[in-house]
Amino acid sequence: MEAPVLGRSALSGRIPVSVVTGFLGSGKTTLVNKLLKRPEMNRVAVIVNELGEQAIDNDLVEVSSEQMMLLNNGCLCCVLRGDLQETMRDLFVKRRNGEIIDFDRLVIETTGLADPAPVMQTLMTDTMLQAQYRLDCVVTLVDAVNGMEQLKTLSEPVKQAALADRIVITKTDLVDEAKVAALETALRELNPRAPVKRAINGEIELAFLIDVALRSTQSRLEDVERWMGPDNAEDHGHYGHDEHGHAHRHDTNVTSFCLRYKEPFTWASFSQCMEVLGTLRGADLFRVKGLVNVDGHKGPLIVQGVQHLFHPPIELEKWPSDDHDTRIVFITRGITQQTVANLFSAIASVAAVSAAAVV
Repeated sequence: MEAPVLGRSALSGRIPVSVVTGFLGSGKTTLVNKLLKRPEMNRVAVIVNELGEQAIDNDLVEVSSEQMMLLNNGCLCCVLRGDLQETMRDLFVKRRNGEIIDFDRLVIETTGLADPAPVMQTLMTDTMLQAQYRLDCVVTLVDAVNGMEQLKTLSEPVKQAALADRIVITKTDLVDEAKVAALETALRELNPRAPVKRAINGEIELAFLIDVALRSTQSRLEDVERWMGPDNAEDHGHYGHDEHGHAHRHDTNVTSFCLRYKEPFTWASFSQCMEVLGTLRGADLFRVKGLVNVDGHKGPLIVQGVQHLFHPPIELEKWPSDDHDTRIVFITRGITQQTVANLFSAIASVAAVSAAAVV
């Protein structure tokens, strides 16, 4: 992992990016359209994949280029036909040159079959994008009518929910309360630190969906909890237990857990832990995010990764509370909490022996 970045500029001043995902028919376009009608969202650029089930074309008023269309509310819609990185760079350059609106937020609506991980990885690997954009949140929509069956039988909805920062259940008016409650339980077991809310006729509070990520190096405890999820969130392990306590889809084997450490790490030992884990099991390391106590640093380091790729770590100027423990949230497939804990212990032991030998 790269050396940590320090300073307010590392977090502030970059355009927040919201990724809206969800399986086919979950209501992504409806939700985005409703959000764009709000006055607070009148300076937004939207990237939609042309393979989407429904284009955002009912509110188009003019075409400003081959790919960019102005919406009635002043927002900009960009139909993705090629590379996401190129599209995002093009948007930023046109914004800087005054050719398009001075948007202050970007929303990316994926197709129903899309894995959101590559979108997240794009923001981690492109240095220009890292300088201009920051991932704010992944919002996953789940259809109350078909969601439970999709989680049992399909891999895409499972990963979409596992990677989410926020989960929105749609079409709750079409099923009974027991079915919605069962779906909520399954989603919370799959991803216990992602708050779950119901959309009513495609509407949901804007505050639930935006400004999720840390925005400055002086983040408060509430900001950290909003980003990581409350520390008292239950880590259920395998998701999807039925009324008899039997787990569904043993082959999916998606697990969420949090590791805590009181003793500070050296940056070298922590980096080695994550690099080994990424090398050995990167494909099954769905998401990692946390605060790490590192020797020689006043505040914690923010770490965030998707599979084998990690954002450059950023140092907060101070701890948000009196709790200075390292705490790292993992969402994995087929990797147990004990496996990760054992790896950390083994590498820490080797580092301690090496340090003693030098002395």
